[in-house]
Formats: sequence, structure tokens, C-alpha cells
Amino acid sequence: MAVTVVWLRRDLRMRDHPALTEAAHAGDTVLPLFVLDPQLIDVATPRRDHLLASLRALDDAMDGRLVVRRGRPEEVVAAVAEEVGAEGVHVSAETTPYGRRRDERVRQRLERDGRSLVATGTPYAVGPGTLTKPDGTAYQVFTPFSKAWRTHGWPGPAPMPRGLRWARADSEGIPDGPEVDGAGEESARRRWKRWLDDHLGGYDGERDRPDLDSTSRMSAPLKYGELHPRTLLADIAAHEGARSKGAKTYTDELCWREFYADVLWHHPESAWHDLKPALSSMTYSRARKPLEAWQRGQTGFPMVDAGMRQLLAEGWMHNRVRMITASFLVKDLHIWWPEGARHFLAHLRDGDVASNNHGWQWVAGTGTDAAPYFRVFNPVTQGMKFDPDGDYVRRWVPELRHLAGRAAHEPWAHDEGYAHGYPERIVDHKAEREEALRRYEAARRG
Repeated sequence: MAVTVVWLRRDLRMRDHPALTEAAHAGDTVLPLFVLDPQLIDVATPRRDHLLASLRALDDAMDGRLVVRRGRPEEVVAAVAEEVGAEGVHVSAETTPYGRRRDERVRQRLERDGRSLVATGTPYAVGPGTLTKPDGTAYQVFTPFSKAWRTHGWPGPAPMPRGLRWARADSEGIPDGPEVDGAGEESARRRWKRWLDDHLGGYDGERDRPDLDSTSRMSAPLKYGELHPRTLLADIAAHEGARSKGAKTYTDELCWREFYADVLWHHPESAWHDLKPALSSMTYSRARKPLEAWQRGQTGFPMVDAGMRQLLAEGWMHNRVRMITASFLVKDLHIWWPEGARHFLAHLRDGDVASNNHGWQWVAGTGTDAAPYFRVFNPVTQGMKFDPDGDYVRRWVPELRHLAGRAAHEPWAHDEGYAHGYPERIVDHKAEREEALRRYEAARRG
């Protein structure tokens, strides 16, 4: 009886899974394998907690047949394939720099043993590297990429394989970890369906409001492949609100995720280095105390502090607030963006190198945006605009709960603003904005 192996990574689901379907077609039984790569699993982070919770949910869906082994992927995958006599190991194609290097090592090891690594599908609707400009070069601006992305299109969700039968092998088991609300394919599907019905139509008007629970929170399910973006796009197209402005805006957000993955595919060095060299001579601060105040949510700017405290407490932050907190670090504190990107990745459940790091570069002006040097978010006016009643700030900054309404955004303007120990502002935003523009202009002149 022929056995195939499906090696799972960022595709922890049963539905719409081309690699699983291909593995089922190639053999009589399928052995599902997950490798606990020490390079990725040994650091205690919210991402690790979500991953382990998602693996537990997947194991339940597979009737306890998920095989979990710890070790170097090239050694573990080859050993398991030999144990069960599999000729091929099936995967969803990896696109990150680390994943591509790892998979090449596994491919070489399997081929040395007379076996193959078969890649089918990717974690994206349109695989990174697929789209190029008419002259054959990579896109570096979102709008033309999004037009090409929509024109190219994508297939519908892959069907579940019929008569799927699981093979058996010894498993080391899934390490203990905390329960994570919403982890796993079924939980993600339930939230997605509720959100479609309740919020899709109004998404365009509500998406920038962190005081409202109106975003889909699909970033973590997409990160771990609990749902495929192709599934989300198909559900949007079939929904009664498919022609709404909210549907278009949400589809654009999915496209941003695919755009950043495509940029990383073509420019793997951009994970931790400026994509564009125009600001290579920029001067940055190395001061630790301001950085640490930002990390703890103790800057004295309520919207910034609320976001940073939400990050520490939930392992998640609203996207608008991610931009506000990032702008504050780079342009008010003048700290190079990788410092912030590392902190986010250490604490975000949905931390994804392509989206996170290129989002930081968008804010910093070193990435895909064409003319960003003058964009400096004012954390106070941003707070008043997107948290107009101060509810988000009061939720995460208890020292300001005595201030009603918009007053929570300006404690310095009220006699009792600092009565409960909230810190005073660590910088003067107006002065630092001018300093940021001075540094940017100097860097642009070289």
C-alpha cells in the first residue's frame, strides 16, 4: 500500500489544501507530519502559543493522526519518509527566505535518498514571483501590482480529497501550551462567517476604528494557514455584500499581504534591510530609554501607549494603531525601523516577516511607498480621529479612565490628567516632527 507524506508548515487546515489533495491522489494513505524546528519553536512567544494551539486543533480534526517530530527538518523529514516507505513528500511551496533555504536542504536530502519533494500551491491566492511588470521586472508600487493581481485572478478553493485515509507513525506529541482563543481551522471559519455577515458591508468605514471590534482578525488564521486567502476571496465573491465598498476595501487588504510577500520573494534582503537605498545615509538614534518606554507603553502619548499595551496583553494590535506606533518610533524617536519590527515579531500572534517588516518600511519611508518622507503621524490627532470617544485609550491605559471622552487623548490639558500616575510626554511631537523632516531631507540630498 503506497504511503505519501504531507509535511505541514503554514497550512494547518483540512479544507482548500492543494498539497493535501495532491498527496491523497498520489498514494493510498497519507501521513501528516509537522516538524518542530528548534530554530522556530524554542522561543516562548505568542506565535509559538498560537502555533501549538492550532496544531492541537488540527490533530483533533485528523483523529489524532498528526505526527509531530522535533529536529532539523532535513533530518526529520527524510527519516519519516524512510520509515513509511514514501516516495514523495508533499508541501505547500514556501516563499520566505528562511523557508526557501530550508526546503532546498530538505529537497537535496530526499533526492539523495531517491525521494522527491513535491510543492503544490502556496499560502497566497497568487504565488509570490508570479506577477511581473511588462518589462519582466518586479512590482514595487502597490496600485499597479493590485491591478495585475486582480486581472490575473486565482482558482477557486481546492476540493477536499475523497476517501482520505491516514497512515500511522510514532509521534512525539505536541508540546504543552496555553489555550488560545480562536486558534484552529474551525474556530477561524466560525469567526470569518460571523464577520462576513456582520461587518463586510461596513468595513470601509469602520476598519480604522480601534475602539470598535469590527475587523475580521483573520491575520493570525492566514499566518498559520488555518484558512487560505483563496477561501476568503471566494466567500466574499459569493456574499450578498460582494459589490459593497467594504468588500473591495477588504480585498485590497488581502492584496497588500500578497504584494508584500511578492516584494520579499524578489528582494529577500529587504526582510531586515532598507528596500530602497535613498535613505541609506539617514541618521538614527541608539538611545535605549526612549525605545524601552515605547516598548512598555510609557511614552506619555495615550494612543501610542494604548497600542503598545494591547500588543503586550493580547499579542495583537489594530492595524491603524500599528501605523501610529511605528511612526512614533521612527519619526518621533528617530529609531531605525528594524528595532520596532523585531519587537512586533516577538509579541504578535500574527507576526509575519513579509507583512510586518514591509509595513514598517512603508512607515519609515524606506520601502515601497514612492514619496513618504513628509508623512509623520501626529499621535494625538490620529487618536482623536480614530478613537473619537477615547474608549480605546481608556481600555488599555487605566491611568486615564477618569478622563471622559476625547479628554483621554490630552491628559496634559486637564488639571487632573496626571492624577493616577500616567507618565508625561517623553518628547515634543512638533519639535521631533521638524527634526524628522530635517533628517529626511539631509538623507535625500546624500
